Amino acid sequence: MRRVVIGLAGALALGAGLVAPYVARAEEAPALPHMKWSWQKNFGLGTIDRASAQRGFQVYNEVCSACHSMKYMAYRNLAGIGLSEAQIKAIAASKTVPGPLDDEGKPTTRPGLPSDHFADPFPNDIAARSANNGALPPDQSLLLSAREGHADYIYALVGKGYVDPPAGVKVPDGLYYNTYFPGHLIHMPPPLADGLVTYADGTKATLAQEAHDVATFLYFASYPENDERKRLGVRIAGFLVLLTGVTYGVKRRIWSGIDH
Repeated sequence: MRRVVIGLAGALALGAGLVAPYVARAEEAPALPHMKWSWQKNFGLGTIDRASAQRGFQVYNEVCSACHSMKYMAYRNLAGIGLSEAQIKAIAASKTVPGPLDDEGKPTTRPGLPSDHFADPFPNDIAARSANNGALPPDQSLLLSAREGHADYIYALVGKGYVDPPAGVKVPDGLYYNTYFPGHLIHMPPPLADGLVTYADGTKATLAQEAHDVATFLYFASYPENDERKRLGVRIAGFLVLLTGVTYGVKRRIWSGIDH
């Protein structure tokens, strides 16, 4: 029994020694860069920059979708960033999605429709892990809202985080050093680079621009109701201001003939 206890204590001590350097450095992670996002303007009443969101979708579609799913997004949802019906139909039709079983009970595929959810890059989690050195790429539908720092974190992670490790830090094979990732060691290789895509609107595709745009698109994916909710809030606030003025005017009229 004593040997078991000593052995367990030794194992825990060894584990602490292996993990502690990374935990210590994780606590020293730099503060996230605070970017200017369109939806934060006008005292938080700003709307999503549709041009940026469209470019961000292009980055996702041409780069990120090779590994990351967006299972809660349907192609028709892209109308929310200003894409036309014809554009959405063309994007969906370029994808292959599961179809009905054939006469022998075997699965089939078909071109996507606007009503389909985004096509998955892998048939299942096992295939996803096998293609990514054992790591499961997270679904990006709600990824931004699930991360502390939200858009700032996504921008920092993919746009500024991949740097050379500090002296004395050894990065194991299959991992990469990212200064903003918790623990700093991440399975995902640097996903973006200058000129990685050719933007349809002619915008220069720098690393910083790609990171900003994909963060904007992921914000839309997490908060598709942002613009309508804020427009409704402004209308309600305006109505309440008007109602307050009318109420005050009625009160003055009623009490104006009463002697004090």
